[in-house]
Amino acid sequence: MKAATFSHLALVTLLGSLVLTRAAEDIVVANFEGPNYGAWKAVGQAFGPAPARGALPGQMAVDGFEGRGLVNSFVGGDQSTGTLTSATFQIARPYFRFLIGGGGYPNETCLNLRVDGKIVRTAGGPNLQSGGSERLQPGGWEVIEFLGREAVLEIVDRRTGGWGHINVDQIVQTERKPPVERRNATRELVIRKRYLHFPVKNGAAKKIVEVLEAGRVERFFDLELADGDADWWAFLDVSAWQGRKLTVKVNKLGEDSSALESISQEDAIKGAENLYREPLRPQLHFSARRGWLNDPNGLVFYRGEYHLFFQHNPYGWGWGNMHWGHAKSRDLLHWQEQPEALYPDAMGPMFSGSAVVDWKNTSGFGTNNEPPLVLIYTAAGNPAVQCLAYSTDGGKTFAKHGGNPVVPQITSGNRDPKVIWHEPTQRWVMTLYVGFDETKDGKKTTRHTIHFLTSPNLKDWKVVSQTDGFFECPDFFELSIDGKIKNKKWILTGASSEYMIGTFDGQKFTSETPKLPGHRGQSFYAAQTFSDIPAKDGRRIQIGWLQAPSPGMPFNQAMSLPLELKLLSTPEGPRLSWQPIMPEAMSRHGRVQVKPGDTKALTKQSTGLMAMEAEFEPGADSELKFTVNNMPVSYSAAKQELTVNGHRVTAPMRGGKQRLTIISDRTVLEVFASDGLVYVPMPVLAKGRQGEATVALTGAALRSQRFSATDLRSIWK
Repeated sequence: MKAATFSHLALVTLLGSLVLTRAAEDIVVANFEGPNYGAWKAVGQAFGPAPARGALPGQMAVDGFEGRGLVNSFVGGDQSTGTLTSATFQIARPYFRFLIGGGGYPNETCLNLRVDGKIVRTAGGPNLQSGGSERLQPGGWEVIEFLGREAVLEIVDRRTGGWGHINVDQIVQTERKPPVERRNATRELVIRKRYLHFPVKNGAAKKIVEVLEAGRVERFFDLELADGDADWWAFLDVSAWQGRKLTVKVNKLGEDSSALESISQEDAIKGAENLYREPLRPQLHFSARRGWLNDPNGLVFYRGEYHLFFQHNPYGWGWGNMHWGHAKSRDLLHWQEQPEALYPDAMGPMFSGSAVVDWKNTSGFGTNNEPPLVLIYTAAGNPAVQCLAYSTDGGKTFAKHGGNPVVPQITSGNRDPKVIWHEPTQRWVMTLYVGFDETKDGKKTTRHTIHFLTSPNLKDWKVVSQTDGFFECPDFFELSIDGKIKNKKWILTGASSEYMIGTFDGQKFTSETPKLPGHRGQSFYAAQTFSDIPAKDGRRIQIGWLQAPSPGMPFNQAMSLPLELKLLSTPEGPRLSWQPIMPEAMSRHGRVQVKPGDTKALTKQSTGLMAMEAEFEPGADSELKFTVNNMPVSYSAAKQELTVNGHRVTAPMRGGKQRLTIISDRTVLEVFASDGLVYVPMPVLAKGRQGEATVALTGAALRSQRFSATDLRSIWK
């Protein structure tokens, strides 16, 4: 009896204790799941009439919010402003939790808590510079002192320009303490080895990292820093600080994060034992050792070496932290990546541009009879300006010109200078993209232009003319028609590879054609041609950015194969053609003959790296179907239509024949038809068994034919 009574009393006591200590339920202030803002009041244009359902037009992908809706003040872009204010409510829990992203500008892009009309708590997004991520991150406040008081929340967007918007979701009152952050956490290191390695977790909230010496910022970047296990390691070359002390500072870290402690020093790149052998590493196309790659910059030939500079984020799988990466080659196929050529500085991230050899030392940068290799680039800060850097050691190191900028901002949308030497006028000529914001019929638009500037010395520039209609990354060069030296035309291209053909008098480009289509595929952008290739070579060689992802890898995107450009005569007039400069072959498979109803194997191998070549004179209804690594490519004679992995494009025969080249790599197909007048690059991720190529014929017999395949070697030795 006593034992039973004791058990009953213990149980009652325990249950009473649980009731007393059980946390009160969270109060959802707003989850933004409804068709409108409800009791919240929107002022201005930035927030629109209702919650967003993710990213808005012109915005990067937005993630990290809960449910279907969120507050997103990117309505109309970063130029719009406004506020969104809640109804009055009572503070009934000691803490607030919420999700927040976008810009982090105090008083301009923020979430505020007001009590008695005064701001008592505020929070902003994580982004204060170019790059960054639209991912919402957990945030919160302790508000114990205001329990029982009435308050309002306001979401503020008063900023125009980069990151001039705010994202907010899932605001709750709670008894659960928000995560504690360490602000401006630091670690000191005496540099003994070449690289610092930073742990990266793809998709993690980005942190701002600074590397300082004696309080002076030497390097800065944002990074998806891994608090625990890393997906991969980003490296920073610190060989210039050997034996000296550097401080690594991170703007904010979770209280249990091990990120700072995980940063290590090594003389080799972590994971170098698998470098260039990763499962989705392109084996025929250049890609960076680590991180994101986009526009080719500064393509130049200098003293026996081809230099490929490129837009590079060494610290992330996605776009951001724009540096100029650098690689060199003696044959345009085998590349050796070099240290970063240009790092972001106080003028901003390093956007696209070009390179020249100043053979006559017009700039005065040369020394000891060594002509300088000069980089011309956009510093994409505020303002966005054009700058110079130069090397007198063959491109090993670069110094930024002390007189930068050499071209002040024309509009905030000016970038991507491409510079050439114009021999007849003994002047440098720059083509520069300049965008003008305009309003037509009440709608904001941008007028896209290419400005032409000239200079005697690369330092002093004058605007001399303008051509409308091209967007970003111009290129400008001269080509002969059908190889006839005395019959030359000038070509102006934009980032999409659309182009015009015309004449140039040293100041003004006069187009003789409308804007013509360039590539006919889905993944080729911002192509540039090499400068300073010797006249005895005579080739105009182009490389473009292939927008071909490598998911799950510590690198992302690739360059096209080097392409030789020519102007060919057609019934419509001269037109550009593209032909690949081929990687080395391992073995060539013999020709096959294909009859109607046949399916013939061209090669069976294991690497999946191959080039298929075809030349045929089809009958009226002949249709050829190729498979390359399980990817379909077909040609219809009746329609004179080429189809690449479902993508259709007109490909006329030339002289009654069609000639095709199909090149297959791990993440891309490049297809060339109609003597190169039709170039179709396509991002692909082959599925199933790879290493096979076949050709099949239906319809009428072919009057002449040649089909063969070549197994190709990896460019990575």
